[in-house]
Amino acid sequence: MAPLTDFYQLTMAYGHWRAGRHRLPAAAELFFRRGPFRGAFALGAGLAEGLRCLRAFRFSAADVAYLRSVLPSTTEDAFFDYLATLDASEVTVSAVPEGSVVFARVPFLQVKGPLLVVQLLETMLLCLVNYASLVATNAARFRLLAGPDMKLMEIGLRRAQGPDGALSASKYSYIGGFDCTSNVLAGKLYGIPVRGTIAHSFIMSFTSLEEVQPRELLPLAGGEPVDLPALAKSLLQWVCELLQTPPEKTNRGELAAFVSYAISFPHDFQGLLDTYCVRRSGLPNFCAVALALHQLGYRAIGVRLDSGDLAQQSKEIRRVLRACGAHFQVPWFETIPIAVSNDISEQSLEEFSREGSEIDMIGVGTNLVTCPLQPSLGCVYKLVEVNGSPCMKLTEDEEKMTIPGIKTIYRLYDAAGHPFMDLMALEEEPSPSAGQELVIRVLGRLGETSKVVPTTVEPLHRTYFRDGQVCEPLPSLPEVRSHAQVSLSLLSPAHRRLHEPQPYPVAMTERLHNLLTELRQATQ
Repeated sequence: MAPLTDFYQLTMAYGHWRAGRHRLPAAAELFFRRGPFRGAFALGAGLAEGLRCLRAFRFSAADVAYLRSVLPSTTEDAFFDYLATLDASEVTVSAVPEGSVVFARVPFLQVKGPLLVVQLLETMLLCLVNYASLVATNAARFRLLAGPDMKLMEIGLRRAQGPDGALSASKYSYIGGFDCTSNVLAGKLYGIPVRGTIAHSFIMSFTSLEEVQPRELLPLAGGEPVDLPALAKSLLQWVCELLQTPPEKTNRGELAAFVSYAISFPHDFQGLLDTYCVRRSGLPNFCAVALALHQLGYRAIGVRLDSGDLAQQSKEIRRVLRACGAHFQVPWFETIPIAVSNDISEQSLEEFSREGSEIDMIGVGTNLVTCPLQPSLGCVYKLVEVNGSPCMKLTEDEEKMTIPGIKTIYRLYDAAGHPFMDLMALEEEPSPSAGQELVIRVLGRLGETSKVVPTTVEPLHRTYFRDGQVCEPLPSLPEVRSHAQVSLSLLSPAHRRLHEPQPYPVAMTERLHNLLTELRQATQ
């Protein structure tokens, strides 16, 4: 994975090596400057993938040969010999646990090691963390809007930025709170539940019941096989009479498709209702096939809508399902899950909530995986110390100014259990204690001091990589997903809300502020 970098990282590496500075101890931090999607928080993700790449970090003989061909001809041969020996065995990485809520300006990752290696890791780590955290955060926002009981399915494979982007989207939207994916390869690689039934093309491929083969289905309890097309056709008459819909208005190709699918998957039959007309065709055909399955001991698992006013249609469909359940004495009919798709966005979920709906499951694709509201999280990776000397980037824009020194990060909680501030302290400072009055300076208001008394103090970072190996047990993907939901639930409503949230304060200790002031004055 070492060649996964920007070319200027290699030219800088040569500069450090040529000057004999390549082994100076250094430290860098990875963070973002502004909360994504105009929110207060992000979910930190990509850590496990980053650690995997650290373990594999080295230049192969083929890599070195390629670099010889692209670096200037004046580059010394000994530099390429050095690159061939390079690995991450002297690197230490500490980080916030994956799936944790993180805030702007607070380091998600801290990297220590030889200056040349710390520099070379920048692009790779940014690549692995930026999109992962962005799509996990986007998924978390959909989850917060949908509520805890709504089933959310990621269906963005065909709309994602290539296969790598699609796999990452499936993985990190699951961490952010989605329940399943349509992406089969993601299911295989990551163990994410996969779901999917039929598309319009399947339904459109049928024209009549005569095309259904095989035609018979065994009852669940055993016995003689039943001609399912004939049974569904007879039940359709009763359903149309109940719904006051002319049977001749139902599409027989659609009925054939439903029957054919039900014979193939009697335990997993779901009807896609809007290929033709939901009210006159899709819904009566579905009810007829679902009732036929019921007579043989099976249960349909749901219906899906992919067009139109989804909220209003879901209420109409629920009314029909209840009427059928009551009329045909099939109690479970009224609880058949209703799934929707069709370019679902945050605005769509807000409309569902505002208008009320009977939707049980939502498939989200484009607006999840492409993150159109903000296509990049904008993480940066900055040196904070070289050879024992703190360093910082100075700028007139305080937001872009870096904070010097190797730091320990603490999360401060109030009496209600909500985090109310993240505090940065120099690594050598004593840890703050619960109940202790702390004198701090909040970023954005560094000219004034404030006092806070936390009820609980939590060190945020753990050391995950040392001596070339992962040194902290990594949780499974479902465990990371659960941790993300717990982390989100701890936020106060003011910080968790998606529109115009209360800014989350990030602060520094007086000692760290003194260091920052000294460095600023020294460079003026």
